[in-house]
Amino acid sequence: MGSQDSIELAQQFLDRHQVNTPLMTWDSSFETWRYYQVRGQPTVILVDPQGTPIGQWFGLTQEAADLVESYGT
Repeated sequence: MGSQDSIELAQQFLDRHQVNTPLMTWDSSFETWRYYQVRGQPTVILVDPQGTPIGQWFGLTQEAADLVESYGT
């Protein structure tokens, strides 16, 4: 999970909604956004343990949610 807000606002969101998965990363340079070609929010990118993207969806589609759920936490 990424954000374009400040890290403080992002943390407040996580705390308020009790989000503990998927992992939130912080990259103020947006280098990861460029690398994964994120064009807007929400974007879901499923990355395998080696760091290779294996799926990408704009918005949280049911297909993306099911795939993320199948990998667990």
